[in-house]
Amino acid sequence: MCFQNLPVEFDAAGRATLRQGIRDPYAVDVSKPDVAMSDAQREAEIRKLVAANGHIKDINMDPVTRVAGALALHVTANLAGNGRYLDAHSQATLFRGYEVILMGRDPRDAIFVSSRACGVCGGVHAHASAYAIEMAMGLRPPPMGTVVRNMQEAAEMGYDNPLHLYLLAGPDYSEPVIRAVSPELWTKAESWKCPSERQHGFRTMAELMTALTPLTGQLYREGLDFTRLSREMFVTLAGKYPHPQTVVPGGVSSTLSLQTLNEYHSRLGKIFDYAQRMLGVWNDIPEFFYEADERYRQVGARPTNLIDPGYWDDPFAYDATYANCNSWGERRWSTPGVVINGELVTTRLTDINIGWEEFVEHSYYDQWAGDRYTTDPLGNPISPYHPWNKQTLPKPDEKSWKDKYTWACTPRWDRKVVEAGAYARLYTTAMAQKLPANDFVEATGHSLRMFIPKGVTPESEVEWHVPPVLNAFERNRGRAYHYVFSQLVGLASLLEAYRLFQSGETAVAAVPPDKLDDHIATDERVSVGWWGAGRGWLTHHLVTEHGKIVNYQICTPSTINASPRDPWDQPGPYEEAVMNTPIIEDVSDPSKFTSVDMLRAIRSFDPCMPCTTHTATGEGTVVREVNTCSCGAD
Repeated sequence: MCFQNLPVEFDAAGRATLRQGIRDPYAVDVSKPDVAMSDAQREAEIRKLVAANGHIKDINMDPVTRVAGALALHVTANLAGNGRYLDAHSQATLFRGYEVILMGRDPRDAIFVSSRACGVCGGVHAHASAYAIEMAMGLRPPPMGTVVRNMQEAAEMGYDNPLHLYLLAGPDYSEPVIRAVSPELWTKAESWKCPSERQHGFRTMAELMTALTPLTGQLYREGLDFTRLSREMFVTLAGKYPHPQTVVPGGVSSTLSLQTLNEYHSRLGKIFDYAQRMLGVWNDIPEFFYEADERYRQVGARPTNLIDPGYWDDPFAYDATYANCNSWGERRWSTPGVVINGELVTTRLTDINIGWEEFVEHSYYDQWAGDRYTTDPLGNPISPYHPWNKQTLPKPDEKSWKDKYTWACTPRWDRKVVEAGAYARLYTTAMAQKLPANDFVEATGHSLRMFIPKGVTPESEVEWHVPPVLNAFERNRGRAYHYVFSQLVGLASLLEAYRLFQSGETAVAAVPPDKLDDHIATDERVSVGWWGAGRGWLTHHLVTEHGKIVNYQICTPSTINASPRDPWDQPGPYEEAVMNTPIIEDVSDPSKFTSVDMLRAIRSFDPCMPCTTHTATGEGTVVREVNTCSCGAD
């Protein structure tokens, strides 16, 4: 293990130390990444093109619809010739502030307060918070408690992935959109035979696109049905969704019975036929577009730089300690990891943690002092910009693309732009080949082989391959395979729950609720909940003192992906993906330019932002309240 930018060295045993002889090793002008183009150079190029032709177009898209919450985009496009996006800025338009709300509270409050950070996936926040609190308390869940958590979170992914693929991203590939924006593609779709007809039942791509039509399409309506089914699975175990109240430090507080497991099982059994159908759909869509025009391979493309802390624990390995996190982390069903330029560089949670920093140069926050902790609990060096040092100091200001323009901060690992996503779990797990022994999933180093049990359709073997290019289509395809992966984890965990039940190991929590007070530490503690969401990475960093929260930092996958420029002018993942997207649609009439492929690029990340909506018309701002999650082609 080595960092390319941070001045950290590792000995033969993997222990990290700061490189000697550097006066200010974490200064942003000392440890700098290589940057292809600065903002000043980008601006100079735009000015030159404006002087040369009149085809430069500024687009303010506020809001980006069919995402969870409020996201705005500002792009500059050159519509001359082949056309390309010259610049992009991603803006999170609402301040959340849950970290501020939690200051001074009992640590146990964090589970219930932080889960409100998202109404789409509140269960993952409750679990991440519980992980952070039980690390601070020193509480190890019993095996059944961990198994129930795994089952709950498999169900949450079973809700989240179809929601994205059919209700949010899917309409971008539906008949109304294709007919309106790319009529030549619709003509081709009418005669294009689907290779996966046996899995999904659609003879031509046109039939499949019609099934994706919002509200009326068969696939759209099925997506609604199966999101409901997975919510029922979660509720069977946790009592309610979102914002479960049965996730506690040291396990869960649910009452578990064989009837509960059987009800979960009865619903899970319906999913695998649907999962095979989903794979067929999202295998055929990319191949159709790639065949239609090779430029679609560049829509939303960016370097394969991915990060994930892993997900779903081994119930006999997880002990809630930072000291052993590398051991229990590598035994997760999805392996922690960082992928840089397509290569897996580490699977150790401590490496992931000490390389993590968050910046606010272009965010509506004040810079904090950042000098409270210099090492993690094992003595590894951490940055002044690390979440354990970060303070949330909101400072609303006027929007300026050169200065501050978003409520998202700027997370970086080793000062590189990394991306979060459910598909990142597939990459790290496939490459690491550290999966627990099981009958359902095999990692090959370059793929994941998954064995889907028999339902109405016969059992089958499917394989997700690491794609040569990470783009919008491969993000969506990856989520379809992640859906299968997550439900197989749910099945394996269910079988483990039956075994534990049979052996009498039915305890689901480390201590009774009325004994939790005895485990609240009065000395200073730092901890972290490494977990995941439907969109990938999720961490909750916690500092407690005198039994109260003195710092709490939530980093969501959309914080990473929607991040603005960093101190070295590196764009965030959304911004970078837009600037790498070619303009494929007909722009002979600039007034009809829809930027549909830019939207496909953005939506492929499955953005999840806080909920507010307003629209920029170019001649003013129209403010209105809407529900955008299930809107149609418009």
